[in-house]
Amino acid sequence: MIVGSFLFFTALVAVATYWITHKDERSSNDGYFLGGRSLTFPLIAGSLLLTNLSTEQMVGLNGDAFQYGLSVMVWEVVAVLALVAMALFFLPRFLRSGITTVPQFLLARYGKTTHTLCNLIFLSAYALILLPIILYTGARGMIDILDVQDLLGLESPRVTLILIVWLVGLVGSVYALFGGLRSVAVSDTLNGAGLLVGGLLITVFGLRALGGSVGAGWSVLTVEHADRMNSIGGPDSSVPFSTIFTGVLLLNFFYWTTNQQIIQRTLGASSLAEGQKGVLLTGALKLLGPLYLVIPGMIAFALFAGDDIRPVEAYGRLVNQVLPTYMAGFFAAVMMGAILSSFNSALNSTCTLFSLGIYKDLIRPDAPESKIVASGKWFGWVLAITAMLMAPQLAKFESIFGYLQKMNGIYFIPIFAAVLLGMLNRRLPPLAGNFALIAGITLIALGYFVPPFQGWASMMNEYHFLGLVFLILVAGMLIIGKLAPMPEPWIHRDAEAVNLTPWKHAPVAGAILVVAVIAIYGYFADFSVL
Repeated sequence: MIVGSFLFFTALVAVATYWITHKDERSSNDGYFLGGRSLTFPLIAGSLLLTNLSTEQMVGLNGDAFQYGLSVMVWEVVAVLALVAMALFFLPRFLRSGITTVPQFLLARYGKTTHTLCNLIFLSAYALILLPIILYTGARGMIDILDVQDLLGLESPRVTLILIVWLVGLVGSVYALFGGLRSVAVSDTLNGAGLLVGGLLITVFGLRALGGSVGAGWSVLTVEHADRMNSIGGPDSSVPFSTIFTGVLLLNFFYWTTNQQIIQRTLGASSLAEGQKGVLLTGALKLLGPLYLVIPGMIAFALFAGDDIRPVEAYGRLVNQVLPTYMAGFFAAVMMGAILSSFNSALNSTCTLFSLGIYKDLIRPDAPESKIVASGKWFGWVLAITAMLMAPQLAKFESIFGYLQKMNGIYFIPIFAAVLLGMLNRRLPPLAGNFALIAGITLIALGYFVPPFQGWASMMNEYHFLGLVFLILVAGMLIIGKLAPMPEPWIHRDAEAVNLTPWKHAPVAGAILVVAVIAIYGYFADFSVL
């Protein structure tokens, strides 16, 4: 029954995606990389949400909640503020430029050198950090939920891990490399509905297992584990309260406003209004995120804290223990969809960056669009295989979500500084953009890996360290702009790619979301831990 329902739901999504998208035009750049700039707000919101909600979130963030409690909800709740900023500030400027990639915006703003640097940074980060983590956490979740090792009769846990990594990697590559962005967005939306339902059901079943009913289970969490039901992170938390205003905020803002893997579907919006509605709807749905990305981890702690399990194993064990057998196949299929979503989205974005930023600009500037698209597909296969080889090596890390956020900072902070200051200050010269990228990566890498800089950086919280680096980059860029400003202010021309009439309710919707964030945070806050 488990295998049958798993195969049925997985095949249903694949068939439905093919039926909806099989007539799409995929030979041109816009058709393959941006879905023909035809994405409407339900597809944008569904794809944004599920691209984010992969197993590095389901397994990783619930694992951190198992270890640290409710304070880790900051990654979900603060994300809403970043989505509001994306809808109201960043998206109108990106769509005005008519870009396909974030580096293309830096090309228009600073020039070719900044554009090439940004492309190389994104490609390296996705290949060495993001794609292997997605595959590893996905395989880990599938193994723990379905008890794959026993199901397949395998003796070695490592062999099981490698097998699932390659299965997910190959299927995800087919989606991303043959279907293009619209196929990714459609499959994301279909899987997203299943993931939301499945994730919330795990919370319901988990609370029942904890207390006999949902209400009683909630009482166990809030009474017997009251010290863990605090939105304010103390000094021992992975996210102390003060970090919200430095590195945590900056990482969230980059992730939702400048990260190619995430925002590519917003760049494919049919209009600014559709894009804004999709982004703000994602913000509203993110408010529900702690219910399935944090609370299950806390339930797992209440149930299994004495069993000596690793945080990365907590979510899979909870699902395996509380989910009725008749639903196990469905949830495994939903998890597979979540894994595929993040993997194929990251892979599609990486192909886009390579094709338009490296192949077209540096290798064959005169290449026809069909060749540009083909180059991305070939590069994607090389990258996918590399990620599948690297993923099993991540088994040595205890907190995979913490590792992801730490490594993300290396490229998140410099790129975000270059984009944000480029939008705010029209006199900054190309040197300022180059400085942000080169100095930012150098400073963070020194602080992470090279003594004695490593010792100096470790004297403060790593998120404060990222905030300090950001301030240094901003100050350096402004000084460069003061000493060597552009002779004439940069003019942000309208590429006339889409209708730029904004959604009239966007400011009000954004304000409501900001108030909701403050209210949720305040309700669970206990400042006595500070």
